[in-house]
Amino acid sequence: MKRKRGGSAATDLRSFLQRAAAKKKPPEAEVVSPPTNENQMQIVVFQGQSTSGSGRNTIPLEAERDEQQQQPPANPSIIKDDEFMPIDESDSGDVDDSNYNIEHDPGLRPPISSYPVNDKDSVRRSYIALGPCQPRMKRELFPQHECGGMRRFQPKWFDEFKWLEYSMHTGAAYCFVCYLFKDSSKYPGGDAFVNEGFRNWNMKCRIRRHVGAINSAHNEAEEKYNLFMKPRTSIRESIGSNSADFKAQYLARLTWSLKCISYLLRQGLAFRGHNEGKDSNNQGNFRELLAWLAGNFEEVNMVVLENAPHNCQMIDHKIQKQLIAACAHETTKFIIEELGDECFAILADESSDAYQQEQLSLCLRYVNKNGEPVERFLGLVHVEDTTSLTLKQAIQSLLIKYQLPLSKIRGQGYDGASNMKGHVNGLKKLIMEESSSAYYVHCFAHQLQLTLVAVAKENIDCQWFFGQLAYLLNVLDMSCKKIRMLRIAQAEYMIEALKLGEIETGQGLNQEMGLARPGDTRWGSHYRTVMHVIHLYPSIKKVLFRVGKEGKGVEALGAQTMLRVFTSFEFVFLLHMMNEIFGYTNDLCNALQKREQDIVNAMDLLELTKVELDVLRRDAGWEEFIKNVTSFCQKHKVKVVDMDGKYIPIQRSAKFYRGATNYHRFHADMFLGVIDRQLQELNSRFDEVNTELLRCMAAFNPANSFSAFDNEKLVKLAGFYPHDFDFQERNQLRFQLHNYINDVRNDENFKNLRSLADLSMMLVKRDMVSRYDIVYKLLKLVLVLPVATAGVERIFSAMNTIKNKLRSKMGQDFLNNCLTTFIEREFFLQAKDEDIINYFQAMKDRKVNL
Repeated sequence: MKRKRGGSAATDLRSFLQRAAAKKKPPEAEVVSPPTNENQMQIVVFQGQSTSGSGRNTIPLEAERDEQQQQPPANPSIIKDDEFMPIDESDSGDVDDSNYNIEHDPGLRPPISSYPVNDKDSVRRSYIALGPCQPRMKRELFPQHECGGMRRFQPKWFDEFKWLEYSMHTGAAYCFVCYLFKDSSKYPGGDAFVNEGFRNWNMKCRIRRHVGAINSAHNEAEEKYNLFMKPRTSIRESIGSNSADFKAQYLARLTWSLKCISYLLRQGLAFRGHNEGKDSNNQGNFRELLAWLAGNFEEVNMVVLENAPHNCQMIDHKIQKQLIAACAHETTKFIIEELGDECFAILADESSDAYQQEQLSLCLRYVNKNGEPVERFLGLVHVEDTTSLTLKQAIQSLLIKYQLPLSKIRGQGYDGASNMKGHVNGLKKLIMEESSSAYYVHCFAHQLQLTLVAVAKENIDCQWFFGQLAYLLNVLDMSCKKIRMLRIAQAEYMIEALKLGEIETGQGLNQEMGLARPGDTRWGSHYRTVMHVIHLYPSIKKVLFRVGKEGKGVEALGAQTMLRVFTSFEFVFLLHMMNEIFGYTNDLCNALQKREQDIVNAMDLLELTKVELDVLRRDAGWEEFIKNVTSFCQKHKVKVVDMDGKYIPIQRSAKFYRGATNYHRFHADMFLGVIDRQLQELNSRFDEVNTELLRCMAAFNPANSFSAFDNEKLVKLAGFYPHDFDFQERNQLRFQLHNYINDVRNDENFKNLRSLADLSMMLVKRDMVSRYDIVYKLLKLVLVLPVATAGVERIFSAMNTIKNKLRSKMGQDFLNNCLTTFIEREFFLQAKDEDIINYFQAMKDRKVNL
């Protein structure tokens, strides 16, 4: 008789018990006799039966057996009383279980697979009604078995392992839930607890090992068993309720993977290894970090790697990239929220990466809610070429991605290349067609570097000096042996100077120095090289003499030639002169590279640098300078020339300098000529300083109690931004400026301010923004105007850290996401794991929805 579909588990079980009760005999008809052998004993041993005084089990009466069948098994972990439902009288289509041999002893049972498909569930219910075969006998009654000595089964294991069964027929242990629900097709083999039976009583750990990890065959069978024993719940509700634990484990597993990813992102480290196989000694940073956590923290080990389902371990490289994308999205979300609806400036530059792909980096400059000007990294875009139209399309696509209109741009900061600052087809012109108030500023730090390079290239004496400096670095930087010789010479000089009291001791003093090559694009590198040569002068001199004496061939000849130049007065003179010029411009260079620098303060620093150079070129500056050079030469035994004598050039023909005196050459041609050329370049290259726009902006300067304040200039400044101020605001600005200047001049908090950034933050701190809203809006437009593209240059440095030679084939999105979290780690640290996981879940359909 076929089983009627749709009946509940409780109905099937109750029907089976009713049929068994209908066929029972009266208790008086039963004859009770003790078993005569072990084969008889095994059919009468039931969990929960009482034993006689002799310790042997007796055959229960039919009424007792019926009562036992109508009650749930005593093991509460297998069946609970509240899991049964009332009998459904209408369900009369159950299978007749009398047709099947329901054996309680696990050693005599046929496999579940031998039953017809439609009757398997009914057979399972029959076995569940009987419960696991757990004979509660004394330990001595269990037979012994040879396994590392004569050992026997321990009945106390039934309390520890609720699923454990024992067969008196085979003398082996079995697993009740695996017999009923193990998926042999998915987990072939390993049937010691299902078919053959377990007898190694000396290895209790094997019983625990059978349970295995969370994704083991036993745990999956137990999960099916629990689902099978909840007839009160529908299929959909069963899946939902039973997946609660799985969801919790999934969330924990995902969270720990995210924590490992977050650490690697913040440190800019690689994720994958060369070989991520199980036999690999180094599976990559991500897997090794997760394995380390699992090995040290039990709560991690319970849900990850081997203890996770094989199809849901959350460690695949695709999952890693999706989590990284979610991290980058939440990080950029903070930037967009901080920007809000404010205007901004863009800073862009292009450079090639380790894979020789042209990359365009884009930064935003805006004023945050604290009144502080900030520069934030928005993204990196691969461009096929560097034409202005291609760059404009790349910038526009990146801004549109984050719903930032080009009309909100109020400033542009690039280098001085023609594709950037071209007046006809340059990027500057194309952006201004979209936003007429997006004023362009050539990077001040880049202009300063070009100024220094221009002086070196156009002055013949500077060319000679930098040529000799490069030759010196070639002579000393050719081998590790010479570098070691220089370090030893430096250490010996330090020891001698300390004995003579020429230098002081202290923390951070007298550090070891090297000779780095200057670079045209490394701002400040020339000054650092010149300063180190002066500091290491006696050590370099000693090494050149030793190499020229002990070396051979070209090496010795080069050292001898360089030693003659190095110990000449002309080289020492130019060395100190470049140190003076670079020293005055170095402070300006460092100040221009600050993120919070505003253009008004930058102009003040530029003017101050010009003043210092002008003071240096005067007679008092010359006398002080030549005095220092002479003192240095006397200390290091360099012959000082007579300024009234005839000039004798070094390594150059005297025919070109006939009749020239030392004073004319060193004072007029070198000292005054280089400084005048430097001032001329500063005036010509920084042409933005002379524009009407920046002159109006300077009226906001709070230095010296707002001495530069000019009401008319600031009203005129508002006219440069017609889309930001309507007619009413421009009319009201004049009166609001009058009240503003009287208020800030009388407030003690505004007296010591030095920059526009300080002024803006103080207005926010004093809660004066709403009172002077139009003035503050104008001030923010001034602060938005960029000064230097140092922030973009830092991004390229970070790009070389992330995308190095070992990771040269990183995808564009992957690179961009890693850079976002690495550079903007301030915001990345604020991102919550819940938000990242929610976005990760929303990226695509997941097997588990939280």
